[in-house]
Amino acid sequence: MESKTVALKDQPSNAEERKAQLIRQGEFHRVGVMHAKAQVKQAARPDALFHSAIDHATWAVRSRVDSLLHPTGTSVGALMPYALTVFRFVRHRRIGKASLAVAVVLAGVGLYIQQRRSRQSLYE
Repeated sequence: MESKTVALKDQPSNAEERKAQLIRQGEFHRVGVMHAKAQVKQAARPDALFHSAIDHATWAVRSRVDSLLHPTGTSVGALMPYALTVFRFVRHRRIGKASLAVAVVLAGVGLYIQQRRSRQSLYE
């Protein structure tokens, strides 16, 4: 089997060019290391850790809700303007407790209907 040689692109022809190229590469590496250190230092701050945890939690909840809504053909992004409008209306009218009770009753009715349908499909 023949050994293949790999030709390097932009291979400098003399020592001064090689030295200048190595110096540029070293400077680029140092800048990269300094940038990485700054990122680690910023990410270790308490407010950044808290923000990251909140972002992760909201992403997890949103992905779960999106997976539940997927069979209906909608998503959280499509429903959010309507949800915010309803939330603002409820908060403005100060009918939070009543609307929460209605939501719980509707959720109970929906659960009952869903269980009844699943039982009917088992017997068919």
